[in-house]
Amino acid sequence: MPSDEELIARVCWREEPALGTIYDRYHRLIFSIALRVVGDRDLAEEVVQDVFQAVWVSASSFQPDGSFSAWLVGIARHRAIDATRTRRFRARAREDMLDDARLAPASQAHEAGTDALMLRTVMRAALAQLPPAQRQAIELGYYGGLTHAEIAARLGEPVGTIKSRVRMGLLKLRELLESEGA
Repeated sequence: MPSDEELIARVCWREEPALGTIYDRYHRLIFSIALRVVGDRDLAEEVVQDVFQAVWVSASSFQPDGSFSAWLVGIARHRAIDATRTRRFRARAREDMLDDARLAPASQAHEAGTDALMLRTVMRAALAQLPPAQRQAIELGYYGGLTHAEIAARLGEPVGTIKSRVRMGLLKLRELLESEGA
């Protein structure tokens, strides 16, 4: 039976069966940690999948002189906390939208809904004009609620590259939106 260190080295060489063995060894532990943090079985399952995707993408970041299980538990804990934050952020945003809708008179609510729909349409069109790498980084950050580091890990790119893509994409979006008069 190969050691964890041996398996992670094989994952670095993109051997999928090695990741499968790691999953078999640790998925119950990762699930229990995620469930304890997020308090929801479905979300905990998503965290488990996210953790093992992160292992696949960033296996080379494991330091061989460290504890593999501690590294894996750290990833799980951080991903679960991020999932909880994202869920809270989305819930808060929905509550704010509901509060705004309740407080606004019917004519204002209709106007705001129409304005929001137009803005959404303009934004989609502007995003579609960006290079795919910039669009993907912006969407993961703004719509997916991921940090630059999380985007970098998910895409297997350096954090600096992601920051550059987001910045360049936002500058291009500004130009596009200003030319549209939005």
